[in-house]
Amino acid sequence: MKILMVLTSHDKLGNTGRKTGFWLEELAAPYYAFKDAGAEITLASPNGGNPPLDPKSNEPDFQTEQTHRFEADAQASAQLASTVRLDSVSQADFDAVFYPGGHGPLWDLAEDKNSIALIEAFLAASKPVALVCHAPGVLRHVKTPEGKPLVEGKKVTGFTNTEEEAVGLTDVVPFLVEEELIAKGGIYSKGPDWGSYVVADGLLITGQNPGSSAEAAELLIKQLGA
Repeated sequence: MKILMVLTSHDKLGNTGRKTGFWLEELAAPYYAFKDAGAEITLASPNGGNPPLDPKSNEPDFQTEQTHRFEADAQASAQLASTVRLDSVSQADFDAVFYPGGHGPLWDLAEDKNSIALIEAFLAASKPVALVCHAPGVLRHVKTPEGKPLVEGKKVTGFTNTEEEAVGLTDVVPFLVEEELIAKGGIYSKGPDWGSYVVADGLLITGQNPGSSAEAAELLIKQLGA
């Protein structure tokens, strides 16, 4: 079982002067779900190398058993420091792809032609695609073979407007995940803010927030029959 995990390379939180990037729990929890299931994991990002970590995600309030495990894992840290360039990967080499969130993907991966083509290629090859928190926003330009928005008529979830409001970034992000998924015709649903909530529609798996990342990963593993 070979799983690709795609991280953001974007580190600027709009015009706030603050840093952003990927959210640590959304990498760490799925990473160990996959690793403990025997998967071979490849980390990729648009620029390759060491992707930016959202510093807020490493504050004590947001640390978990899995984030501590990741930070103490020399092999995982080395892998993170040397992600492969997104334009160098092919769906043919993997069984599934997983997108951790954080705010960074809203700026780069949502507009990245390589990411868009990669997701379309995974689905065309009948391979599952999972995205959590802000990462479902990466689907905004992904199309079906017929040229329609991928999420049109599909059950999806993602970071809610009220969760974005709670972190004070409604007017900072380039778009709101919940609104964008609905605008593209997605059948959007959500659970309580910050609780684990995951939706699957065929090969597409989406999770609402950081706390949904482990459940989304487990669902992906189940889809792969592992």
